[in-house]
Amino acid sequence: MTATFSALGVPENIVNVLADLGIESAFPIQEATLPSTLAGGDVLGRGQTGSGKTLAFSIPMVARLAQRPQRRKARFPRALIMAPTRELATQIAKAVDPLAAASGLRTTVIYGGVAQSRQEKAMNEGVDIVIACPGRLDDLIKQKVVDLSQLEISILDEADHMADMGFLPVVRRIMDRMPTGIQHMLFSATLDNGVDKVVKRYLSNPTIHSVDAPEAAVNTMEHHVFVIPADDKKELIRILAQGTGRRIMFMRTKHHAKKMAIALSKAGVPSVDLHGNLSQNARDRNLAAFSSGEAKVLVATDVAARGVHVDGVELVVHVDPPAEHKAYTHRSGRTARAGSSGTVVTICTPDQQGDVSTLLRQAGLKVPFEKVNLNSAVVADVVGEVAAPVAYVAPAQPKASPRKRTSAGAGNGSSRGGNGGNGARGGRPGRGARSEDEGQQSSNRRPARGGSANAERPARGGHSANAERPSRGGHNANAERPSGGNRAPRQGGRGDSAGAPAGGGRSRGPRRASSPATRSR
Repeated sequence: MTATFSALGVPENIVNVLADLGIESAFPIQEATLPSTLAGGDVLGRGQTGSGKTLAFSIPMVARLAQRPQRRKARFPRALIMAPTRELATQIAKAVDPLAAASGLRTTVIYGGVAQSRQEKAMNEGVDIVIACPGRLDDLIKQKVVDLSQLEISILDEADHMADMGFLPVVRRIMDRMPTGIQHMLFSATLDNGVDKVVKRYLSNPTIHSVDAPEAAVNTMEHHVFVIPADDKKELIRILAQGTGRRIMFMRTKHHAKKMAIALSKAGVPSVDLHGNLSQNARDRNLAAFSSGEAKVLVATDVAARGVHVDGVELVVHVDPPAEHKAYTHRSGRTARAGSSGTVVTICTPDQQGDVSTLLRQAGLKVPFEKVNLNSAVVADVVGEVAAPVAYVAPAQPKASPRKRTSAGAGNGSSRGGNGGNGARGGRPGRGARSEDEGQQSSNRRPARGGSANAERPARGGHSANAERPSRGGHNANAERPSGGNRAPRQGGRGDSAGAPAGGGRSRGPRRASSPATRSR
């Protein structure tokens, strides 16, 4: 029998919050680590996916911060949790928020793919706990929006996945900015790919708790490998999707995930997709639909293999077998979480049997290959009760905003070197007409003439002339503010092959002398 949280030394207010959430007793990894973490010691925790690691570090973090209340300072958080994906960061925040609120602590989540203005505002108002993905956090640190010099607790979750994604150099750069001697908690399924070096570099005499071997993550669920001809694969997917409970189907590519979600929805199975091409709002909306039961099937790429926790996922289907055994472990771990049961099916065409066999052997599993057809009894057993079909409703398409027009005489074509259109001399389209199709840049947002020579014309490549372009390197560091606005235009640029000046060069000689009346003709 597992111990209660009170017996492990968890403060009463946190115990009450956990009880309100229906959590009465500790999971093994929580029972093993809480005595060490509540005392402030460094901990290296190894446990299977779905084993309760989030509460294992959230409870002591909140309890220790609440024991030493301090006035919040803008930009200076007291605790940091780093996670590899947006989904996992959001999932951690959902677990931390009620505990923090009960203890008078404020939290915020930081990740890329969204405007950073809200994140800047939260940091400027002061927060106690930051839950962040390394990329955006590193950007904000460089911009001095976040300062880790007064950090007290650092937590690194899914460190092995950080390594797989190539984040460890960024993680080390961030951790080098932390004070020495603070409490570090690191949780990881494995210690390969450089995770062991992070442990040696930053953790001081850590207490090591290994709850279950890494391969044990998939041993608590029922596994099947269905071998079926390639011609019948799509129909088998539809059959497996039509049960009454929630199920997740993993695809290898973003395009196929989107296509499959639409196909299943049209077949009467409400489905949503989750992959890297979706905006954060679309990800949140689709996950909410899946969590609420509005959608029965989540069709996802490996972006959902970690961090997506939805209660009651009864079936995981590897539509495309994963490339390596770690992905199999973490995909499969979306079901049979926290002690519940679950089923995992890998769909395998005859030519894939060798690769799937190797994959399962590396995962430490012995699963028989079952040759099935669309009417096999084992397929029907996995599907269970069939849900009634739901009529497909196409998603509403966002309306395109109307293009702002100007008067004929003073339109975009009236400026020297402008968009041309009907206002250009002789009906010939000006250079800028190309950029309106390529970049949909609005000339109304650019400064009036008198600054840059190209103030009303997009620079080459369809970007605006330094006013709203993010900083080089692809980061969102300056996405909310103009960058390089003081840069002077190039003088005396050469003309291109058509005789037009290079971006930032002088205006054409003949047109410079033209009168307004001529230009508007």
